[in-house]
This record gives sequence, structure tokens and C-alpha cells, in this order.
Amino acid sequence: MEPTTIAIDLAKRVFQIHYVEPETGAIHSKVLKRAQLVPFFANRPASRVVMEACGSAHHWARVLTRLGHDVRLIAAQFVRPFVKSNKNDAADAAAIWEAAQRPGMRFVAVKTEDQQAMLAMHRIRQQLVRIRVMQVNQLRGLLYEFGVVLPQGRRASIEAAKGALASLSDQLPAMLADSLQDQLSRLRALDEQIARIEQRILHWRRNDDACRRISEIPGVGVLTATAAVSVIGRLNGAANLPKRSADV
Repeated sequence: MEPTTIAIDLAKRVFQIHYVEPETGAIHSKVLKRAQLVPFFANRPASRVVMEACGSAHHWARVLTRLGHDVRLIAAQFVRPFVKSNKNDAADAAAIWEAAQRPGMRFVAVKTEDQQAMLAMHRIRQQLVRIRVMQVNQLRGLLYEFGVVLPQGRRASIEAAKGALASLSDQLPAMLADSLQDQLSRLRALDEQIARIEQRILHWRRNDDACRRISEIPGVGVLTATAAVSVIGRLNGAANLPKRSADV
């Protein structure tokens, strides 16, 4: 007998559940508070649980998988066409359930904790790099107002800014000179933070078989390999990667 398909509309505090009893065809739609979700599924026989691939979906997929359920995630664009009425939690849960019944529906692979952590590392690094670029561009613009043209490139710009501040120490108002020195200190701190994150990413790549194998592709570096493996998810992990040519 096919397992019951249970759809969950995820939220931070209140979850909407939708499922149909296979034996009777009875439709159930209920609301569960966050603390009730795990006990509800812990007391149910193994079911197929479907959720939209949104914030916290991978976390709940891992939790419910450990309880013995078959968890599947559906991309939001595949759920949207099945919302039959005004958008609300109940309608969303019903749409998720309906989408899961479609033949050939494509599901999103569930990420492991390590993969999700690596994606978080990439996002943190990306934000820090963006802030660093903004800081350098602002430094370039502020010094330009005092006749200083910094060279292209981050490292060259920072080094030139240090020399410019030293040579303009008698011309710049003290309050601006001190603030620009603070900005240079922030740039040094950003460099150190980004370098530490990149070291952690490199360490993970060295210890992950899938990353090492992807890195063998010409032109694929550490950041590309770790990001790719993190996005792929556990269903398409190392076991499904092609073998090295030496192993064939």
C-alpha cells in the first residue's frame, strides 16, 4: 500500500498540515505549533512528507527523515500553479500536496548539515567581499576629492592609500585623517576574516571526496567545487559522480 502523502506549509511558529487518508479519502487540514510538529510525525507510520523548498526546509527534511519518513522538497515555482484560491497557509499546504501527486514531478535534493554549512560559509564570504569592495571604492572616492588618484586593484589601492594618508597628513583635517585610518583598519580586518573563511572552505574541500573529484576538472577551483557540491545535495552526492579516469 502506498504511504500517506502529508504536505507541510512551513513557517517559524505555526505549520499547516494537509493530507488525504488513502483508505477513506478523508481530507485532513490542521494547524500545528512548532513544538507539536515532531511529536505529530513521531507518532505516525512512515509517510511521504512533502514541503516547499524554502527557508528551514532542509532542516525539517533531515529531522523528519531521522523519524523514518520519506521527505521530498518541491521548488516553489512547481507549487504555485496549484494554489486554487486566495493565498493562505491552508491553500499553500493543499497546493504542495497536489503538486506532489503530479507524475514526473522533480524534487529538490535534501542537503546534509555539512553541505548547508558550506553554503552558509560561501554566503558569509560573499557578503564580506561585497563590503570590502564598497569600502575600497569609498576610500578611492574620498581621497579623489583631495587630489589623490588611487590605482586600479584592491591591494594596490590600499597600499597607495596608506602612502597618500602619510603624505597628506599636514593637509587633511585631523578628523578625516583619523576616519580614513579607521577605514584602512576595517579593510585589514575584512581581509583577515575572508582569509579565515577561505581556509575553512579549503579544509572542507580537502576532506570531501566529491569536492576533490570535481576539482580535477580543469578550471574548477576551490570555491567552485565546494559551492557545486553544497548545492547538489545528498541525492546527487559522491556516489553518483563519475569515477576518475584512472579508476575506469
